[in-house]
This record gives sequence, C-alpha cells and structure tokens, in this order.
Amino acid sequence: MSTAASTALQTLQTELEISLAEAIQNSTIAFKELTIEILPVDLLRVAKTLRDKHSFEILIDLCGVDYLTYGKSEWDSDVSSFSRGVTRKNDGLFDFDKSSATVEYDGKRYAVVTHLLSIKNNNRLRLKVFCEDNDMPTVDSLDSIWNGVNWFEREAFDLYGILFSNHPDLRRILTDYGFVGHPFRKDFPLEGQVEMRYDEQSERVIYEPVSIESRVAVPRVIRPSEKAESKASEAKD
Repeated sequence: MSTAASTALQTLQTELEISLAEAIQNSTIAFKELTIEILPVDLLRVAKTLRDKHSFEILIDLCGVDYLTYGKSEWDSDVSSFSRGVTRKNDGLFDFDKSSATVEYDGKRYAVVTHLLSIKNNNRLRLKVFCEDNDMPTVDSLDSIWNGVNWFEREAFDLYGILFSNHPDLRRILTDYGFVGHPFRKDFPLEGQVEMRYDEQSERVIYEPVSIESRVAVPRVIRPSEKAESKASEAKD
C-alpha cells in the first residue's frame, strides 16, 4: 500500500471513530481495506450517517457469513477429497421430509457484511454486523437507505437464512420453490439429499430421496512415471 493510500485510510478511520464513536465496536485496517463492526441496533443510524455525512452513496455488495467452523480445518480426508462430502450425515440434519435440527454454537454465528463506495471521496468501506440470535438471525433491511440492496438481502436470506426486517419482498431468489434449508450454511451437506422429477399422475414436479448411491469425486492428479523421471535425470546428468 502506498503511503498516500495508507494515510487516506487512517484519516477515514479516525473520522468514522469520531463521528460514530458510540456505535463502532471494532475498527481495523487490513489488506488495504477498512472494516468497522457495529451492533444490529445501530445499523440504520450508522448507515444513514455513512450515506449523508461521509458520502458513501453506493452500496456495492451485501452478503452473509456463517462462522460455525471458522478457524477449523474441514478438508482432512483419507481419500484426498473434502471431508464433509465423504460420508453422509447421520445426525438428523436435513433428512428428507423432516425438520432440520438446530446446531448449537457458542458465540454469534451469523454476520452481515456490506461493502460501500464513496465516489465523491474515493473511499471504500466494509461494514460488518453480527446477528444477535443464532436460531433466527435478524437485522434491519437497508432498502430504505440504498434501494439497490433489495436483491442482495434476498440472496443472503435464501443462502444463509438471515432475515431482514422491513424488507419489501423478502423471498428466495436462487433456490427452487419449496427448497428446504440454506445452502451456504456450514452445516448444510455437500451431498444431495433429494432429487426432483415430473410426476404424470399428480401433474407437477415432486421431490424424492436420492435414489442413486452417493459417490465422492476425487480430483485426479497425473504424476510423472518413474521411467520418465529416470530419463529426465539421465538427460540432466
């Protein structure tokens, strides 16, 4: 990071810490980016201040985050593949035609991360807020402040199950009608649990348990043969 860019970020950080002193829970500069963390109760007030006082007129993106397995390795496997995809879950989560169990997590599991841009001041900012309730993660909708966030919030609801209060049209946007669960949650299985087909008798699409045996695809790695390695060594000598 250039000295000028570093100074600009530090200046913005100082301005926000003064302007939003009571609301900011944490403020960090890392990887050439400034991130501030606030509480859900302060979200709307902080968002309006960022838009009106600090000229963050554009919301670039909003996404959900699930911290269930944060900092833990989940790629260990005897078959050189993804461990979560090796064995089907047998703990009752997402069984066909059964309600999913609630996963216990010690801490705030879900967060909503918003990326803002100020064209006027040439600044970027990441705004993070953790949901208070893991069973029903909820934050206020930012649609009344940046109306372009509508579909971003629908996506976070669809993939993470995060609810946005006062959203004008909060419904799934990527998954199919009647879809069970939220695919980007860390406890959602990598294996398919159900399949769909058109049923002529009922004249509609129906869901059934997967009828084929699950198989974990292991990436194929092509390594040089011993003969080829020997020839290469001889040629080098």
